[in-house]
Amino acid sequence: MDSYLGYLLGQANHALYKEFDAHVRAAGLSSIEWRVLATLHDGAPLTVGQLAHEVLAKQPTVTKLVQRMNDQGWVALQADPGDQRCTLVMATAAGKRLVRPLVDKARAHEAAMLRALEAQEKIALKKLLGKLAQRA
Repeated sequence: MDSYLGYLLGQANHALYKEFDAHVRAAGLSSIEWRVLATLHDGAPLTVGQLAHEVLAKQPTVTKLVQRMNDQGWVALQADPGDQRCTLVMATAAGKRLVRPLVDKARAHEAAMLRALEAQEKIALKKLLGKLAQRA
C-alpha cells in the first residue's frame, strides 16, 4: 500500500493540512468554512452547486453551511438572475477580511512544504495533480 497513489495522495494531503489546520481553527473557522471563503474571496459569485463542487462537499451540506455563514455575515446570498431556482453565494467584506490572512498563510505554508522540491518538480507535480483532478 505504501506505493498506492490514493495512499500517497492521502498522506501528502494530511501533511499539508495538519499544520495549516491550526491556523484555520485559530481564526474560528472549520475546514469547510475555510474552503468556502478561500474559494469565494477573490472570485465571482458561485451557485451553491458550483461551490459544493469546488469545496469537495455535497450540495445539501453546502446549502446548510452557507445559510449559517450568511447569518454570521461572512457570505451573502442572492437569487441567480439567470436562473431564479439557483442561489448565488459571494463573500462579504467581513468574510474577505477574515479569510485574507489565512490565504496568505496558506500560500506561505505551501511554499514551505514545496521547498523540498526543485523548481521543475514543483511545476510537474502541480501539472500532474491538475490532470488527475480534471478526471473527477
